Amino acid sequence: MATNSSMQVGVLEARNRFSELVRRVASGATVTVTRHGQPIARLVPAAPEVTEGEVEALMADARALRSTAAFKTNWRENRRDRDEGRRF
Repeated sequence: MATNSSMQVGVLEARNRFSELVRRVASGATVTVTRHGQPIARLVPAAPEVTEGEVEALMADARALRSTAAFKTNWRENRRDRDEGRRF
């Protein structure tokens, strides 16, 4: 049950209702903790951990995409274009 709600609570209220706030955050809410009306902290749902295999797959995809792109690899050509005022 994910909820996209957010709420603000003062430091004292956050301390007194911490367990309830953690339950809300676990279900998708965001809680901003304030002191004298100024935000000082934010409780947000933890991001899912990314596995090493997922990172490697993304890197492989990026390498494959780069190998198909038509990048200028000659630095002299890049400098000439820059000096001529060309936009990339």
